[in-house]
Amino acid sequence: MSRTSVLTLLLAGPLQSWGASSRFTRRTTESAPTKSAVIGLLAAAAGIDRDDDTRLAPLAALRFGVRIDQPGIRIRDFHKAMHPVTGKTMPLSERFYLADAVFVAAVEGDHTLLTGLHQALRTPVYPPFLGRRSCPPSRPVDLGLHEDARIEDILEHVPWQAAAWYRRHHRATLPNRLTVLREKHTGEDAAGDTLPDQPVSFSPTRRRHTLRTVVTTFVPGPTASTTQPQQAVHHDPFDALPALPEDENA
Repeated sequence: MSRTSVLTLLLAGPLQSWGASSRFTRRTTESAPTKSAVIGLLAAAAGIDRDDDTRLAPLAALRFGVRIDQPGIRIRDFHKAMHPVTGKTMPLSERFYLADAVFVAAVEGDHTLLTGLHQALRTPVYPPFLGRRSCPPSRPVDLGLHEDARIEDILEHVPWQAAAWYRRHHRATLPNRLTVLREKHTGEDAAGDTLPDQPVSFSPTRRRHTLRTVVTTFVPGPTASTTQPQQAVHHDPFDALPALPEDENA
């Protein structure tokens, strides 16, 4: 029998956008990361092509959950662009983002599969982004692999990941609980909401999603000791890019 483990991800950045039902010129965002987007992030890290539904299927079957450590603020941007070929002005669109949000996401499943995805996060084929390519992470995404574990336990015990300034600001008014949005497991007798973010295919010509059931629960909030700023970790997304040749005339 295969072992069940949990891979955790830290999703933090100046801007994030997690659309589940965006249409036409209005591109909304959910209040927390969607399963489709996080599976897409993992697939990109592993170098899985968008048309490769066979390799995508095991990732889509992983059980998903997310904890809201820092809710962020919803902002709106009016977006204007021009067609790269014709030069015509594209329709003005509204795009919504979450600013200054921090989430702990987790996927649960086969230990061997998650071990490979964990390594892919450390040396990604394609760089990760937080819902849209214009939203790079500000901190390392890899938060760790937990062997022989379940999402419910991990999302309760992973340390609070809020930013240092947020910890200082809320030191006197700590949240007594953190919200967890997790996928309902087979046979569970719990009411939940449905969200159309279960990926079926990421192919540009036949992108498809279906509904999944999401259960909202709560875990104990941070204590006074967890409001202390964590040691800073150097993270520059551009470190992964090759250095440009020096300009001899500079």
